[in-house]
Amino acid sequence: MHEGLHQHLRRLPEVWVHEPVYFITTCTHDRRPILASAEIAQILVSEWHSAATRHEWFVGRYVIMPDHIHILARPTETAKDLSTFMKRWKEWSAKRIKSTLSAIDQIWQHEFFDHLVRDSSQLESKWDYIQQNPVRAGLVAHAREWPYQGEIHTF
Repeated sequence: MHEGLHQHLRRLPEVWVHEPVYFITTCTHDRRPILASAEIAQILVSEWHSAATRHEWFVGRYVIMPDHIHILARPTETAKDLSTFMKRWKEWSAKRIKSTLSAIDQIWQHEFFDHLVRDSSQLESKWDYIQQNPVRAGLVAHAREWPYQGEIHTF
């Protein structure tokens, strides 16, 4: 993260929740609408499938929007912190996306937003918010119509 940006949004050094789940949002650099295609979605989903072994983070539900993604993620017991996971995931996914979209040099914004989900009702509330994102954006009439969403691991 760039020094001086959003100093009020510092992450907690430790979380005292058993099997914490995070609601995470990250955007493309300059909010370029490059993500909502079958080819790029396949890259992102593939990276999320390997996140448990490569980064020790499980990715549950997700929605890929044209210029940002929403995921629900949970660390393994031996996982590095969330910032390390996001940095590494962005690096791996960016390499693959850059090879597909050869004219683009930077894929992701440096920062990301996260929210610790506190209980199962909040988890469902966050999923409803995530799933309705394409509807609010006017991309589809009903959430189930959006092709770039799914679930990899169940929490």
